[in-house]
Amino acid sequence: MRIWWISVVIVLFSSTSWGITIDELATQFAKQPLVRADFKQARQIKGIAKPLNAKGSMIFARQQGLYWHQQQPFNLVLVLTQNKMTQIVNGEEAQVITEESNPQMFQFNNLLTAILNLDKKVLARSFSSDIKGDEKGWVLTLKPIASPINKIFNAITLSGNEFVEQVVLDDKQGDKTTINFFNQTTEPKLNQMELNHFVP
Repeated sequence: MRIWWISVVIVLFSSTSWGITIDELATQFAKQPLVRADFKQARQIKGIAKPLNAKGSMIFARQQGLYWHQQQPFNLVLVLTQNKMTQIVNGEEAQVITEESNPQMFQFNNLLTAILNLDKKVLARSFSSDIKGDEKGWVLTLKPIASPINKIFNAITLSGNEFVEQVVLDDKQGDKTTINFFNQTTEPKLNQMELNHFVP
């Protein structure tokens, strides 16, 4: 009788410790068609004691793309969509990158979008993955297994709960970039000015 009771306890504890899966996390994120957040970024360059800091805000709209606005130390706008990547530095003329003009950069763009969407099929082609934790706190580690991403990064680590709260980029040169997100919200909806950022 006691052996049976111990077996039940083991099964119950085992089933509650499985934690969250990538599929469950992707389903959770899919319920957030729009995420707004502020960010602080610190890039630690190998051989330099003081990190390079930046901060700004971002909008990730699953149907439109990513709008990244760095406000300090200089003004930088980066817009990623399915068709192109647009960069504007200090209000100067926009630089537009497409698959035709820079296939490798465009491929990286698509991988970044897949990471933000947790597109399991796309990620499986380029990364091995390991996820720990549950919906209250999880850590997802992606290790590149395919070119060109495996020539750039050792690992990409995301962590959070309801939202992604931190992204750590560990690159092949020994540098590390840490991005912390805060003030995350799913409201308000995109206004017309914001929609214009994603116009083809």
